[in-house]
Amino acid sequence: MAYNYPDVHIHTFIDADSSDILGAVLRRVYVWMTLGLFITAGVAAFISASPLFQVLIGQPLIFFGLLIAELALVIGLSWGIKRLSTTTAISLFLIYAALNGLTLSTLFVVYTLGSVAFTFLACAVTFGAMSIIGYTTKIDLSKMGSFLLMGIIGLVIAMLVNIFWANSTLGWIVTFAGISLFLGLTMFDTQRIKRMTATALQQGDEDIEARLGILGALSLYLDFVNLFLFLLRLTGRRR
Repeated sequence: MAYNYPDVHIHTFIDADSSDILGAVLRRVYVWMTLGLFITAGVAAFISASPLFQVLIGQPLIFFGLLIAELALVIGLSWGIKRLSTTTAISLFLIYAALNGLTLSTLFVVYTLGSVAFTFLACAVTFGAMSIIGYTTKIDLSKMGSFLLMGIIGLVIAMLVNIFWANSTLGWIVTFAGISLFLGLTMFDTQRIKRMTATALQQGDEDIEARLGILGALSLYLDFVNLFLFLLRLTGRRR
């Protein structure tokens, strides 16, 4: 999901006296990410308490169709962000957040409301801490990218295997591995957004700079949601 920008030292912001622009980009990232999370939570809560929920779980084709639509939107936003207008990119991101709310509505039926709320709060605190570390660290985290990608691929394979194997030990390994991976991705993506902004500023690419808020919001939104889901598997109380 990253642009193929050349590496730029993360302190370019200071050298270029562009800290105000960096701050504006990051504020836009977190505002859109937070809005996306609220839309997802609101849609999930509404659907879980409405007759539409029975339609959703009673028609597997609809559920899988929603998952395919979500995947298509993520790919479209990630690879087409350079060509999409800002308005279109925002619209697609908000639509994706709403669709995600539809598919996540089952959480309110599987888990108690209290455990969902507690896990969300714990996830928010943990996510915030990791994002701050990613922003402030002097260590170059770009080398983590390939390891995180391999980890995600391995995680997906293990989850698919466990669907058929249903081994509880593997299930716990997948849960803890997922938490670790998305903690790392939160730090990595935060620093990547900072680096991408530096590159855009250095290249005078003002148009792409305006869209970094949406791309960054999408990356961190995905990190947050997946971290939340794995934490919920660990701490959630089932009904």
